[in-house]
Amino acid sequence: MSQVTYGDGSPNDPWLLKTPPLTSTYSAWRDETADPPALVVEVGTTRLSYHLRALDDLRVMLEQHADWMPLGNADEGKPVKTGTVEAWARDPGNPVGGYYGLRKGYRGRLANYVTPVLELLGWAELEHHPRNNRVRALQKPQEG
Repeated sequence: MSQVTYGDGSPNDPWLLKTPPLTSTYSAWRDETADPPALVVEVGTTRLSYHLRALDDLRVMLEQHADWMPLGNADEGKPVKTGTVEAWARDPGNPVGGYYGLRKGYRGRLANYVTPVLELLGWAELEHHPRNNRVRALQKPQEG
């Protein structure tokens, strides 16, 4: 697992996480008072924000995909490979109709910053290689 699990994910007690290749540390928290509700990510002095619903939407998409999916990290404005998490996060056919990122100029890199949160929550398994990492949904426990 990549994350350092400090915090409860609130603005006053953020999670301290590592990017998938384990090269950078960043903080993240839920801001349910934002309009729309946001997952806020702070990397050094840079603040990014994504629709909070990206957590649930990405989980559902990965469950439906039912296999490993490449992350495909890229800044906004840079091309992304089809079939990656980053391509899905920008696709007009996704549940928000395009970018999950909320701050123009900083709407990319969802795959880099949101997938470790899914891993922390126990919703996904994430690879931690120097590059070309993948993610997949964790199987739901069988009831009964």
